[in-house]
Amino acid sequence: MLTKKGIAVSPGVVICCAVVLDAQDVAVPRRTISPKAVPAELERLAQALADSRQDIEKLRDQAIASVGADLAKIFDAHLAMLADPSMMTQIHQAIENEYVTAEFAAYSVMRRVAKVFKDQENRYLQERATDIYDLERRLLGHLIGHSEESLNQLDAQAILVAHNLTPSQTASLDKTKIMGIATDLGGRTSHTAILAHALGIPAVVGLEDMTSSVNTGDMLILDGNRGQAIIEPNAEHLLNYREFKRQQDAFEHTLDELQTLPATTVDGTEIALLANIEFPDEIDPALAKGAVGIGLYRTEFIYLASDTEPSEEEQYEAYSKAIGLLEGRPLTFRTLDLGADKVWNKGNLDHVERNPFLGCRSIRLCLQNLPVFKTQLRALLRASVHGPIRIMFPLISNIMELRQAKMVLADVMEDLEDQEIEFSSDIPVGIMIEVPSAAIQSAVFAQEVDFFSIGTNDLIQYTVAVDRGNERIANLYSAAHPAVIQLIRDVVRVANRTKTEVSLCGEMGGEPEFTMLLLGLGLRHLSITPPAIPEVKQIIRSVSIEKCRRVAHKVASYETEHQVLNYLRTEVRRVLPDRASGSS
Repeated sequence: MLTKKGIAVSPGVVICCAVVLDAQDVAVPRRTISPKAVPAELERLAQALADSRQDIEKLRDQAIASVGADLAKIFDAHLAMLADPSMMTQIHQAIENEYVTAEFAAYSVMRRVAKVFKDQENRYLQERATDIYDLERRLLGHLIGHSEESLNQLDAQAILVAHNLTPSQTASLDKTKIMGIATDLGGRTSHTAILAHALGIPAVVGLEDMTSSVNTGDMLILDGNRGQAIIEPNAEHLLNYREFKRQQDAFEHTLDELQTLPATTVDGTEIALLANIEFPDEIDPALAKGAVGIGLYRTEFIYLASDTEPSEEEQYEAYSKAIGLLEGRPLTFRTLDLGADKVWNKGNLDHVERNPFLGCRSIRLCLQNLPVFKTQLRALLRASVHGPIRIMFPLISNIMELRQAKMVLADVMEDLEDQEIEFSSDIPVGIMIEVPSAAIQSAVFAQEVDFFSIGTNDLIQYTVAVDRGNERIANLYSAAHPAVIQLIRDVVRVANRTKTEVSLCGEMGGEPEFTMLLLGLGLRHLSITPPAIPEVKQIIRSVSIEKCRRVAHKVASYETEHQVLNYLRTEVRRVLPDRASGSS
């Protein structure tokens, strides 16, 4: 038995055999041709390019149907690469001047271009090398017939193990056969990760040498919740995980009837359960899970899913679609939160950060790139005529940042008025509380905003000084840290005293262990991942606010996160004795 640790990018647990996608490159030998054969080779190249374009257009259409138009833009980028005049000229020149075959010309040029991307320090640029390799394999497949066998031809369910997956491969996966994805490479912002999450396929990336550690047919446990893969698990692990899955499946069935019921405590306090999303196409599934609105719309993913800067019109259409789908329900747009682990390198945003989580990201990046920021704000304001929205600024760390952001928003409103373009003038404006300085100064911010949203992912990271993507110190990253809980308590108290609406978003809100604590601290709005809504709702409907206050009071007496977690887990088991407790 061997356990590999990686990065969890799409949740879920899968137990089945592995199928390893051969990561070996197709070796294309250098073969020369006679000058007379040049026209024929150019014709072969043209036909292969046409066939490749047809393939990609088909994949794009499939992606639109399965994951939405936003993510399908990945394939528009591939079409643009195929039409890139610089790369195509180099391939033509190799055929015409060096008298080599079309396949060697394409192979050598595209490998050279991919290496340029791969050697960059910028992670986003490094990941573009994968797109070039994807195009190369497709083109060579049409030229010499070495395209890999379609994964859709599998005759049994499997966990796909690969060195890396291209966007084309990921988007074309048969969800009835591919139950999980495990890759050596990849990060949270890779196209593969974004698509896997949108397709609902459990995935763990960044496993380093997974492909050399597992063979096709090996039994595999893929834990997309914890970011680990267990190769050839022993009987105890198989028993534990199978029992865990059985309990989870049975428990989830009991939650189905809750989806249309209100999230109200036994003593009559109503809690608003909202959803965190990245694209409009996620709204209907979120509502089906019981969300009463969208508490966090991560607008940066329209950038991450595209290799070109989304225009004002494209953003306006996406925002308008979301507003329409919600039919008047709450909708909070977070302005661009690019930077750190969400890198986008177009325009003036192509800098390399030495310490990205503490660098120029989120609102800082927007305030240094006003044309990009104003374009987004224009699109949001124009879309506001279609229904109620709220605008939220991320990573605010001092009052001047907030005032600058509000000034930019006011400038954009003034421009729209001058152009006689309609927009709503009474949009509530709020901030994310995800930096300790903002939490400590929340009373100051309350005087200038309409609402707070406590972003726990970054708040934990900055409070305990732990990079949440660093596995070596992952055990130190904990929402149960008493300092984190103290900051949340202080912010909620300020919000209640100043009558400022406060919500919480982030992974902490979707973890059932923390539900009673958060209610006991005074939170009445939680924005969480849609799959977590039914279980959190069941806890809410099973407890009283007085019970939750006692839990919060008890937690305040603990000194370590281990004490807090042990206590909270015990309380959840008392409320939901049939809940699956997990697996080791």
